Amino acid sequence: MTSAQVDTEKTSEEGYERGLGSRQVQMIAIGGAIGVGLFLGAGANIAKAGPSLILMYALAGAIVFFIMRALGELLLYRPVSGSFAEYSREFLGPFFGYFTGWTYWLMWVVTGMAELTAAAIYVHYWFPHIPQWVTALVFLVVLFGVNLISVKLFGELEFWFSMVKVTALIGMIVIGLGVLTFGFSSAGDTAAVSNLWQFDGFFPKGIGSSLMTLQGVMFAYLAVELVGVTAGESEDPEKTLPKAINTLPWRIALFYVGALTVILCVVKWTEFAPGVSPFVAAFAKIGIPAGAGIVNFVVLTAALSSCNSGMYSTGRMLRTLADNGEAPRGFSKLSSTKTPAFGITVSVLFMGIGVVLNYIVPEKAFGYVTSVATAAGIWTWLMILISHVLYRRAVVAGRLPASAFPAPGGAVCSWIAIVFLLFVTGLIAYDADSRVCLYVMAGWAAALGVGWVVLKARNPQVTERREPVLEKVG
Repeated sequence: MTSAQVDTEKTSEEGYERGLGSRQVQMIAIGGAIGVGLFLGAGANIAKAGPSLILMYALAGAIVFFIMRALGELLLYRPVSGSFAEYSREFLGPFFGYFTGWTYWLMWVVTGMAELTAAAIYVHYWFPHIPQWVTALVFLVVLFGVNLISVKLFGELEFWFSMVKVTALIGMIVIGLGVLTFGFSSAGDTAAVSNLWQFDGFFPKGIGSSLMTLQGVMFAYLAVELVGVTAGESEDPEKTLPKAINTLPWRIALFYVGALTVILCVVKWTEFAPGVSPFVAAFAKIGIPAGAGIVNFVVLTAALSSCNSGMYSTGRMLRTLADNGEAPRGFSKLSSTKTPAFGITVSVLFMGIGVVLNYIVPEKAFGYVTSVATAAGIWTWLMILISHVLYRRAVVAGRLPASAFPAPGGAVCSWIAIVFLLFVTGLIAYDADSRVCLYVMAGWAAALGVGWVVLKARNPQVTERREPVLEKVG
């Protein structure tokens, strides 16, 4: 029996139900790579970078693939629920496990705040007479109920949310290619591949302006690492996780690079504006009457999907923290349906506070919340990469068994990704609007530091380094 198989059995004994089949894990992975960052955020980024935004998505996509292959190698070495925190704890020490677990929880809570408000705004498009707080509350309660009932229902709902997004994007690409090839619709006369360079070149605002969009592009890729959280509840992680990760490049190529390339060929980049979905603008130019409504529905499902995923992952991360003595013990209990109900409930209450805050604070609050989520996400990715580098060193030294799913290039690609993420952090610090998230993260780090000191005083053994128990291979 391999160490991965041994640990898979141990994970099962933690009490989670292995209710996520291959079909659901695959679609969760696909859905994680398609979000509001693409449907809405691309509009502002096109205005900043023009057609070169395609290159930025491709570059960031390659880095995200390096991150996911690093995570994949760790997952097959030791598949555990709450994976990032566990690997940080094992390879960097208890404090980093504690910090990463709570920071990933923060990422999803603030993302949930933003997505719930966004979903209410999208519904307001069709039903302006319904108060937004009512819609937000209904969505919050429904998704909360789904996550409490069972992991199978969560997986099924996420499957269909992702199916809507995937089908819509493929439909948009096909229609766009049809306009380019056959010249139909009102956009047919001006649609051409030359639109990518005809209006002030491929980098119309300069390379510097293009690089500044990387922070927004990275936000669009947040949640792709959710596959790692599903490890403890996947029916067959040795098969489903590598398959989900290996399909990431074509998903990025098709849904991000492909969709943006087609749209920017059909409609010249100068016609897009910040605050307007480029997909809505493209459909309006093509002349499809229901285009705006269709895209609005798709963006609504993207927001609900993100909030649904947030409830799922926050409950699991709080349970991992509680199991390690780094959160109140009540978070470790499972309900009769084998879900971390208390952790999900507390997370949902915090998301609910966010809905209220979004009415009190001006519109810029939405941007601030998403920038905080990006900063928290970058920390999580850095912890995955650094853990992977240290794991590879341990394997080479013969201290740990090799994974059944080794990352190509060993630790080299992880080092490249680490440098890239530090570069993006520098861009965030340089930009006055997004810099506020670094102040928030500094405050968060200080609060967690105080929490760690208190934890160490009350329960010193929790803060001591513990090696994972692994059976020898062979």
